[in-house]
Amino acid sequence: MTDLPHPLASTAHVSGEDLALALTTTTVPAFITGPWESGMPVIWVNEAFERLVGVGAEDLRLLGPHPLLALVEDDPNRAAAQADLAAGRAMRRIVSARKRDGGVSWLQVDVTPMPHSDGAEMRWVGVTTDVSEYVDQQAAQLASLEVERRQRADLDLIAQTTELLGDLEYPFALRDIADLLRSLVPWSGFYLNDDGLQHAEGVDVASPPTGRGRRHTRYVPETWPGDLEALDGGTPPDGAAPDGNAPSVAAGSSPDRVQELLDGVVDGPVRLDLGGDYGPHSASGWLRRDLVRRVVEESGVVPRSVVVHAVAGRRRVLGLLVTWHGDAARGPGAGEDGWSEPGPEHIFTVVEVVARRAGTAIDNARLYAREHRLAEALQRAMLPEQADVTGLDVWTYYAPNAEHAQVGGDWYDVLQISEGTVGMVIGDVVGHDVEAAAAMGQLRSVVRAYAYELTTPGTVLDRVDQLVTGMRVPRPASMVYATLHHVADDDSWSVEYTRAGHLPPLLLRDGDVRLLSGAGGSLVGFGTAARTTGREVLHRGDVLLFYTDGLIERRDRSLKVGLDTLVEMSGRITARDAAGVGEELLSRLADSPEDDVAIVVVRVPDPVEDARITALSPRSRRWLLPSEPASIGRARHAVLRTCQAWGLPESAAAELVVSELVANGVLHGWGNIALRLFDTGDGLRIEVEDANPAPPVATDGHPNRVGGFGMQIVERLADWGWRPAGSGKLVWAKLRPQPMPSEEPAAVTG
Repeated sequence: MTDLPHPLASTAHVSGEDLALALTTTTVPAFITGPWESGMPVIWVNEAFERLVGVGAEDLRLLGPHPLLALVEDDPNRAAAQADLAAGRAMRRIVSARKRDGGVSWLQVDVTPMPHSDGAEMRWVGVTTDVSEYVDQQAAQLASLEVERRQRADLDLIAQTTELLGDLEYPFALRDIADLLRSLVPWSGFYLNDDGLQHAEGVDVASPPTGRGRRHTRYVPETWPGDLEALDGGTPPDGAAPDGNAPSVAAGSSPDRVQELLDGVVDGPVRLDLGGDYGPHSASGWLRRDLVRRVVEESGVVPRSVVVHAVAGRRRVLGLLVTWHGDAARGPGAGEDGWSEPGPEHIFTVVEVVARRAGTAIDNARLYAREHRLAEALQRAMLPEQADVTGLDVWTYYAPNAEHAQVGGDWYDVLQISEGTVGMVIGDVVGHDVEAAAAMGQLRSVVRAYAYELTTPGTVLDRVDQLVTGMRVPRPASMVYATLHHVADDDSWSVEYTRAGHLPPLLLRDGDVRLLSGAGGSLVGFGTAARTTGREVLHRGDVLLFYTDGLIERRDRSLKVGLDTLVEMSGRITARDAAGVGEELLSRLADSPEDDVAIVVVRVPDPVEDARITALSPRSRRWLLPSEPASIGRARHAVLRTCQAWGLPESAAAELVVSELVANGVLHGWGNIALRLFDTGDGLRIEVEDANPAPPVATDGHPNRVGGFGMQIVERLADWGWRPAGSGKLVWAKLRPQPMPSEEPAAVTG
């Protein structure tokens, strides 16, 4: 095997002329320079170098010291390169250089000191490699990664805003979305249009704005405060007078582009010049004043202009999303007003997507809330008020399933047919829509008509079957109808009942629970045989419970298991009044109902026994009331009956306090109102919870109108306070204890 020659040994067979010719003809640009101390003058370049830069050695010598540096367009590490050359170290750098055709190429430059004898002048040999393609690919990859990173960040921001828009009952949803957008722009904020623009941190879905406002608050002549000028370097906004006052307002001098956006005349977005002249009551003028104040308070800078996006619903613009991009971010004129989209395009796109999604979400939330309020109002209009029946303690309850915006088919009725005779009916029409409500209304009317005409429940239901068959009611329905007749001799009540495919009522007696499962039959309108009538006798203290399947039916268990659970829970009840029985059942069974719930509790009073064991009754009650005026009367009724059942002397004061607290919840809150009563042992505690987080305020009345003294009344009768609860607030009042009325002393006889 022959040994390969050493690489350096091979040069012995190559002449100096051959080496010079090789360096001259190679396609790799090469050059030789003098020492660093002499300014590295160019001694020689090959033809490839001349072709690359378009300059020969003679021309380079004319450029003075360090002529090669004149060819370099960009070298971020120039200082480090010069340090290496000054120290005599080899150097490799990637630099950009101007090409002959005016273009720029990226070059990898390798400069190496040539061996030399002592006292001889140092020379450097350099070669260059065109790496433009590599640099361009790397730059493209970095740009692609940056675009992907930015897109991911934008998508993440949009996802977070979508999550916030999914819960518009949260009172600061819009504020939090604006805070998220401030990762892209210096300032952003939402404005909703409710007969005039208002800055909004959340959405009041229970009292939706009209979206048609034109009068944007009372016009107040504006001024540009001197301290605002100082914050901005002493220069008033564009168009302002030199003395710092606002520009003179001439009607029509500047178009009201914001109002055009609100009216749907333009699609937007539009730029609002905060130094323009705008007329009184204009949307642009009001928004300009409010924005300057808010942006200055948060950033300390007087803004020059903002971008206004429409927050549009299905049929109208509901409000605005305003962003300030910083005054240096104005784009070149391109639109009708000499303005184009400011800042990076992706920011504009993200803000536009957020505004569009916010408009859709707000519109959907208001539509749902409006339908839900209308549906619930329709449902309750078909249900009777809390019944007061002579000789009986009656408590009724109805709550629609929160998942359904439509009306439901559950219903009940309590009829004082005559003195000593009471009719009770509870039913369920299949469905949660207007058709179900219509069928329920028809059945309620038919049953009422026959209940006053006939006396036996089986006969009443036979007639109902006949009429419903002829009316062709489109929805199947179940029902229980019962009549109670007072037996004067022993204060008992005889009960007659019939069932049409409905769950059996429960009879609670001294801790025992029995299903009244007799007199069963098919659904209303489907009876093929005469309806039968069951009979029972109620004694003092007995409780009769009517209910719909929403109280016990769950997806994860059968109806029989739910009925067994109801029987078991009913046997544990210790309350001695109808409201207490109902509230205990609700607390144990109806925390998360999956259907509408209707309950009627009928109890035969037992004055002697009730007075004896009042202290053993649970000392808490709760009610869930709709946010409507009728709930104020029901709350007064509830607290009076509770004070009577618990033997509390402060019933009059409690009635007044609960009336004021619930009225405040109805007037200023939204959603359902939770009422809770607690007997603390040293006074009755009343709690009212609603979904409005704003705290209650004691005022000296409202100018020019009645009212405004509610919390002052509460303060005179009770200690009170409030705390945040869920997405709203809880207001509590503890009545000051009142002495029990003393009995008259017995007469002393001699």
